[in-house]
Amino acid sequence: MDDFLRLSARTARFTHGAPRAFSFGDDGRLLWFLRSTGPTDAFDSLWVLDTTTGAETRLADPRELCPEPGPLPAAERRLRERTRLVAAGIGSYALSGDGRHAAFALYGRLFEVCAGGAGTPKEIPAAGPALDPRPNADGSRTAYVADDVLYVAPGGRISPDDGARWGLAEFAAAEELGRHRGHWWSPDGVTLLAARVDESALQRRWFADPAHPELPAEDFAYPEAGGPNADVQLWVLGEGGTRIRLDWDADTYPYVSDAGWESATEILLTVQDRLQRRVLLLSADPATGRTRELSRTTHPQWVDPLVPGTPARLADGRMLTSADTPGGAARALAVDGALLTGDGIQVRGVAGIHQGLLLIEAGLRDPSEQQVLLLDPATGELTPVADGPGVHTVSASAGTLLLTCADADGVRRTVRTPDGREFTPADLSEPLPYRVDAVLERVTERGIPTALVLPRGHVPGRRLPVLVDGYGGPGMQDVTADQRRRQHRQWWADQGFAVVTVDNRGTPYVSPAYTHAMYRGFSEVTLDDQVAALHALADRHPDLDLGRVGVRGWSYGGYLAAMAVLRRPDVFHAAAAGAAPTDFRHYDTAYTERYLGLPQDHPEVYERDSLLPDAPELSRPLLLITGLADDNVHPSHTLRLSQALTDAGRPHQLLALPGVTHMTPGGTREKLMALELEFFRRELA
Repeated sequence: MDDFLRLSARTARFTHGAPRAFSFGDDGRLLWFLRSTGPTDAFDSLWVLDTTTGAETRLADPRELCPEPGPLPAAERRLRERTRLVAAGIGSYALSGDGRHAAFALYGRLFEVCAGGAGTPKEIPAAGPALDPRPNADGSRTAYVADDVLYVAPGGRISPDDGARWGLAEFAAAEELGRHRGHWWSPDGVTLLAARVDESALQRRWFADPAHPELPAEDFAYPEAGGPNADVQLWVLGEGGTRIRLDWDADTYPYVSDAGWESATEILLTVQDRLQRRVLLLSADPATGRTRELSRTTHPQWVDPLVPGTPARLADGRMLTSADTPGGAARALAVDGALLTGDGIQVRGVAGIHQGLLLIEAGLRDPSEQQVLLLDPATGELTPVADGPGVHTVSASAGTLLLTCADADGVRRTVRTPDGREFTPADLSEPLPYRVDAVLERVTERGIPTALVLPRGHVPGRRLPVLVDGYGGPGMQDVTADQRRRQHRQWWADQGFAVVTVDNRGTPYVSPAYTHAMYRGFSEVTLDDQVAALHALADRHPDLDLGRVGVRGWSYGGYLAAMAVLRRPDVFHAAAAGAAPTDFRHYDTAYTERYLGLPQDHPEVYERDSLLPDAPELSRPLLLITGLADDNVHPSHTLRLSQALTDAGRPHQLLALPGVTHMTPGGTREKLMALELEFFRRELA
């Protein structure tokens, strides 16, 4: 590897040493976060910043608490995969209701720490490898999960012994619905709302490490498209062993995408039907389990995920929810069903109440940027808080703000207090190597967002081979003003490529209608837009040599790469496809059925979007890559395509990586980039 790739690997893509996982506590006086000691330190410690003084204090160092940690317990490893967490040490933490206490799991051990007093972490005896600990209102009790059982310390087991998994989110919720937790304390810190998950009807997915045949195989329950889902219930577990089940039509609405206590007498939960065309916001009485409908959102294709921060009850009792404007031009907010925002703003998040107004994250201009604004819920009037070029985000508590700006100059974080003082949490990460001057353009009559990165010092008139590098799938934006997303593309450009990234229809933040255009058309929509955008860019930038076009990607991006050379060899001349879901009949329920419907109802859709029938048509170089420990896109996807290519007599390359998961941690991604570079230089010479 060259110097850039070695530095990227050592610094976890320039993230080690950067503060993350911020949470306000104690009415904005405390700002909790995780950070390692520098750019090559992988072990995150727990820190707190006192917003009255700006002083930072390290409260928990994982190397002091666990000098010889050993391997991660399997349940914690899988939870980190679901949340895409690559840092070692303290991966996550949870605060008490008052925000003065934190609890965290560390290699199966359970710890708690208080921000006041001595601030020394205390280990809590656990019944087994502890997972997802959460303290109650005042930090006097901590709930946690061990071996699929929900416990309280002090106390003991609180969930019944009925063979189900208690207190954790099921695979579909954690991977696809944005719900990563399965238990919630009541405001008084006495009662727990807990998820009960029965996975007995699901098929098992198996993993074996061929590099270590002496080790037993590992398995887990997986909800495959068209097959059974986990049976999810919500229960209120009270003192003295009382148990109340929340009652809703779970047969019609099996997915729980959000839940939590709104007050001591009300629980709010959001449930969805299997195809996610109907989403209900329900109010539940924790004393009886009875629910009533507060709002209903429907869409003929699918209802987009909730805007983060919604639903929420306003101070006057009205309900704030997500909505789309008529015609799907914008993602909006609604109050008691009446639209609060219109077509001119794409709402992306609600951070809370600030100065009596709604504090929101939204797009006002190009989809590559994001602004922070105050929104008057009475009039809809907008007031900018942070609206310069770049991607701005915000967290808030009791008048104190944490503002983050990611733009052409890097990343800046500022804590702003109600009395006008400002602090900057220390960032100990490696400075970004490149200032990437990407050309961001909207092309074709559809206004497709694109980014073009050229070699530094490129001389106009010199023709360049093209590398299409992107994702292209729903739920992820690739074309952004955030410099962190461009560093590796600049490296690729400096190897002699014009690097092109395209956010085709189906990707977020342009408009709901743009996103929904992918409905039952993964392959056609993705490939048509990629080709159209590539040709439009070449018309504007004649140095792009469309006689030499490579394409690379991971996950859905791997699907795009393989599909490109299989179906459009006239446009794409070589592909490196990593972790590609080659046949969506074998991907998970919540993601796949949202976009393609049920395979038994629409077999022609699944056949059309499968790459296996295309195997005999391969005429271009194709490098297939898979991690053999990938529990998201199982390696069988890549192996099935390789088998189909072999059966058809089509030569290709296969790189199978023992022990590597979907996240490719530990420098694996950089090693793969070096191999891909050799591949593209050879095939596009």
